[in-house]
Amino acid sequence: MEEINQLIRERRRKLEELRRIGIDPYGSRWEVNALAGELQQRYRETPATVLETEPVSVSLAGRVMTLRDHGKATFAHLQDRSGQIQIYLRKDILGEETYQLLKLTDIGDLLGITGHLFRTRTGELSVWVQGFRILTKSLWPLPEKWHGLVDVETRYRQRYLDLVANPEAAMIFTRRSQIIREIRDFFDQRGFLEVETPMMQGVAGGAAARPFMTYHNALGIDLYLRIAPELYLKRLLVGGLDRVYEINRNFRNEGIDTRHNPEFTMLEFYQAYADYRDLMALTEEMVPHLCRTILGTEQLTYQGERINLSPPWPRLAVAEALRKVGGVQEEDLGDIERVRAVAGHRGIQVKAEWGWGKLLDELMAHLVEPHLIQPTFLVDFPLELSPLAKQKPDDPRLAERFELFVAGMELVNAYTELNDPQEQRRRFQEQLQERERGDEEAHRMDEDFVRALEYGMPPAAGEGIGIDRLVMLFTDSPSIRDVILFPQLRPKGEGIGPPGSSDVV
Repeated sequence: MEEINQLIRERRRKLEELRRIGIDPYGSRWEVNALAGELQQRYRETPATVLETEPVSVSLAGRVMTLRDHGKATFAHLQDRSGQIQIYLRKDILGEETYQLLKLTDIGDLLGITGHLFRTRTGELSVWVQGFRILTKSLWPLPEKWHGLVDVETRYRQRYLDLVANPEAAMIFTRRSQIIREIRDFFDQRGFLEVETPMMQGVAGGAAARPFMTYHNALGIDLYLRIAPELYLKRLLVGGLDRVYEINRNFRNEGIDTRHNPEFTMLEFYQAYADYRDLMALTEEMVPHLCRTILGTEQLTYQGERINLSPPWPRLAVAEALRKVGGVQEEDLGDIERVRAVAGHRGIQVKAEWGWGKLLDELMAHLVEPHLIQPTFLVDFPLELSPLAKQKPDDPRLAERFELFVAGMELVNAYTELNDPQEQRRRFQEQLQERERGDEEAHRMDEDFVRALEYGMPPAAGEGIGIDRLVMLFTDSPSIRDVILFPQLRPKGEGIGPPGSSDVV
């Protein structure tokens, strides 16, 4: 720690020296006409002789990542959002006064430079600097470049350091942006309208989850951060907007693990005059399309598993999956007491209030879902788990619902929407009874939503897709925290410094 403090004191000394000689260490605008990575790409095959006879003038700005002083000349690497490029500074070109400013420059400082491209004796594309200015003085030393930033907790808590030290981190978030852009394009081309619905709601609905609560002083009412946009999007179907989608932030007051974060991003869309089979077909079209567009193929590797997204994908009913994948006997699935016994035998901590559907759901989570590596639709879920879904005409215990699993992760949840207002009210009342029995995730009654259904909602199907998990899949990221810029973490002390350090005193 004393070594870190000494480095910081030295940088602060340089900061004051810059100010003493009249240089603002936190400078103003710099004209940028080139990016390091783009220059590397555009001129990667250009011979040194061409760069000499046809000079390419450039003006760049970025962070100093290496700095090597050779007396009358200095080599450094400058990093911007596109990558790195080597820069070459000479005393006889810059002049004594300007060149001496390099003694007040450290790794991590932000520089603006002007110069022209050339190749060194080893053939490395570089910028011969004609002028430079310190744009921002860095007071903390960066993680050592040759080690990178590998401490996971520091990467999540100080994402800015992760982005500086680990180019692959920036790639993940660049790809995330590309995925969202392609999703918008996919739905826009199919006649869907992008909409925005409230993030603060008087009734938290649309999912089985515990909400965060807040209070609006002016109105004097409690409000909830949304757990899902579903009930508002279906109100839009009532209003005649028969194809809508929203890329939305949801908030659920739940645990944190590699696949769950209290704040997360969902794509949710609704299509009138469709059912869950239509959405299975649309999903089989969309996910491979995204993979081809982003990765150039319908195959990818996730955590060592080779996954083929080429459709068609198998469809397994929940009961069928428990038999074929989970090894549960068919005669044990129909009776609640036999299902309860199977769950207990398989090591599941069973709660007395769990019904038949919840027991099947727990068996699926333990015995089936982790083994669904290749894309698989699980279909026909117990109705009691699906209070907003339409029941199957040929089996009233089941809902017209599916979930898509890839690499053992649930990516999609979708169903044919219940549009019978009387049945929806009955389902809400059942959910209220579940809340009275202690289920804090059961749905609340939403009178206005029932009223909207009474005006008439067309037959429809809706789907939610976890954007964060989709990005995990397309970037081979093991944790949801790797694909959320600022994930929620357990609180830590203020003033966090570099890895392994504490506050400077």
